Amino acid sequence: MLSLQLKTGDYMTIGEDVVVQLDHISGDRCKLMIQAPKDMAILRGEVLERTGRERPECVVDAPRRHRQELVWNGGKTQALNSIRSLLGRMDGANPDVRALRRQLDFIFPPEFASSRTERTPK
Repeated sequence: MLSLQLKTGDYMTIGEDVVVQLDHISGDRCKLMIQAPKDMAILRGEVLERTGRERPECVVDAPRRHRQELVWNGGKTQALNSIRSLLGRMDGANPDVRALRRQLDFIFPPEFASSRTERTPK
């Protein structure tokens, strides 16, 4: 099986009539655009297998990665509050401590944790 690395916008041809272009990549997914003759069947693997056909031998099983949304829960809020408390007890005159506090407040504004709703993984 041929293995190609494509960047967004790159395309490849298959024979004279098929063009496959990489539209965009998002996380562990990519969107492909395929132009082929209407009489040429193009099926996702899961659809092919669901119709009773066997998986081609050349297909490699990739490790499954479970996409999980950010879960902002009480444990993370507690950890963020602990870091803020620790920074508050450290010497505020130290420029490194002040810089760390500014960076923390930039990434996670004080109102951030309280405004987050708890979500469950997909």
